[in-house]
Amino acid sequence: MARKKYDFDMVCIGSGPAGQRASIQAAKLGKRVAVIERRRILGGVCVETGTIPSKTFREAVLSFLCAAHHVEQHLGNHFDSRPTAEQLLARVADVTKREVEVVADQLRRNDVVLIQGEASFKDAHTMAVAGEQESRIVSAANILIATGTIPAQPDGVPVDGEVILTSDDITSIKKLPRKMVVVGGGIIGVEYASMLAALKINVTLVDKRTGLLEFLDSEIVEELMHQMRNRNVTFRLGEAVEKLELTDEEPRRAILTLESGKRIMAESVLYSVGRMGAVERLNLAAAGLSADKRGRLTVDPQFRTEIRHIFAAGDIIGYPSLASTSASQGRHVACHAFGVEIDPVPDHPPVGIYAIPEISMTGPPEQVLTDQHVPYETGIARYREIARGQILGDDSGLVKLLFHREDRRLLAVHAIGTGATELTHIGQAVLDLGGGLEYFLRTIFNYPTLAECYKVAALDAHNKLAMTASHLPKEAT
Repeated sequence: MARKKYDFDMVCIGSGPAGQRASIQAAKLGKRVAVIERRRILGGVCVETGTIPSKTFREAVLSFLCAAHHVEQHLGNHFDSRPTAEQLLARVADVTKREVEVVADQLRRNDVVLIQGEASFKDAHTMAVAGEQESRIVSAANILIATGTIPAQPDGVPVDGEVILTSDDITSIKKLPRKMVVVGGGIIGVEYASMLAALKINVTLVDKRTGLLEFLDSEIVEELMHQMRNRNVTFRLGEAVEKLELTDEEPRRAILTLESGKRIMAESVLYSVGRMGAVERLNLAAAGLSADKRGRLTVDPQFRTEIRHIFAAGDIIGYPSLASTSASQGRHVACHAFGVEIDPVPDHPPVGIYAIPEISMTGPPEQVLTDQHVPYETGIARYREIARGQILGDDSGLVKLLFHREDRRLLAVHAIGTGATELTHIGQAVLDLGGGLEYFLRTIFNYPTLAECYKVAALDAHNKLAMTASHLPKEAT
C-alpha cells in the first residue's frame, strides 16, 4: 500500500523560538517544512510583546538609572526627573524590527515555507489556514503546535491599555503613571514591578500567595524583595483582589478592593496573573486533542501529544516557559519526529529573571536539597567583596554555589545582581560536565571581573568543609 502523500513533512504552527528552531532543524534534515503564523510579524510572542520588547524596555530603564547615577556621583547634582514613556520605548520598535528580519532571513535561507494566517485543525493531519486575502488547506505528516500564550484577563473589567493593562500592553503605553498596582507576583509581574519602581513609580504588588517566586532560592528572593522595598515597592502578599472598578470622572482611576477589605487607588493596574495557552481557535478536538483549563497541552519526554505525530513545545506546554528552553524543545521535536538521535534536554536549564536586579539560577535551591536530604555546603561571594562589583557600584549582588558535601560536586548556582544571567553560564557548564569544587579552586579568572565570585564562593565552601571535617570525631573520619 502506497504511503499517503502530504503537502509537508512537518508544519509548525507558530514562529516563536520553538516553531522557528523546529522548522530550521527539520529543513536541515532535508524535509519539506512550513511555518504557519497568524501574527503580522514573525517571532511570535517572544518578539512582538514578550521577551524582546520587555528586555529592551529594561535596558532603557537601566540606561536612565546609569545616567542619573553619573550626574549624582560625578557632578554632585540631585537627579530628580524621569524619562517619558516615548523616550523609554523609542528603541523597542527598532530592536523588534531587526529581530523579525533575523527570523525571516533564517527561514528563507533554509527554504522553510511561510504561510500567513490562522490555523485550525480539520483532522489530525490537515489544517485550514485562513489568511487576510485567501484561505488554503495544508496537510503534514508531522505537526508542531507552538502557538505560545496570551495574558489571562481580569474578570469584569475590560483591558483598555491605559488604566487596565496586561503585560502585552506595557511596551506600548503612552504615559508613565505615578502610581501603579501590579496584580500577580510571578516572573512577569516581578520584572515589571521592579522596572517601574526603578523609575520612581509608586508600585504596590498584590499576590494571593504568601511568597514570591517560590521555585527560587529563598535567600535570593529575600534580597530581591529587600532591594525592591528600597525602591518603595509595597508588597501585599497573601492578598487577593475581590473587586476591580474604574472611576467615572476624568482622569479615570482604578480602585481595587482586596478580600481583606483593603482598598487601593492607582492610575493604572498591570494585571499579571499568568498566561493562557493560545489554543482557542485551533479546533483541537478535530485532531483528537484537548487542553487543560489553562490552555496547556500535555506531552511526553519527546514532546509528543496523545496523537503521536502531533507535537507541542514552548510556552504552550507550561514550565519553564522560557525562550531559551522553547528553542531547545523545538530542535528536539524535529529530531524525534524524524528518528534522529539527540541528547535529552538538560535537567537543570538556566533560569533568567530580568528584574532590577536580575536573577539567575541553574540547579535546585537550598530548600529542595534540604527536603531531599541531600548533604550540601554553601559558598557565597558578595559583589561588595569583588573589585568589579565596586567598579560597577553594585554592593548588594551575590553568587551562591551549592556543593555536595561528600564528593564536592557542584549542585547549583544562584545569583542576583548585575550580569547575573550571564554569570550563571560558567556554573552551568561546570554542572553539566560533572565538575565541582576543585575546578573553581584551581581555575584563574580574569581580574577585575564578576566571574571572580566563583573563586571567592568556592574558597568559602572549601573553608566550611575543612572546618567541619577537622572537628569530626576521629573514628568518623
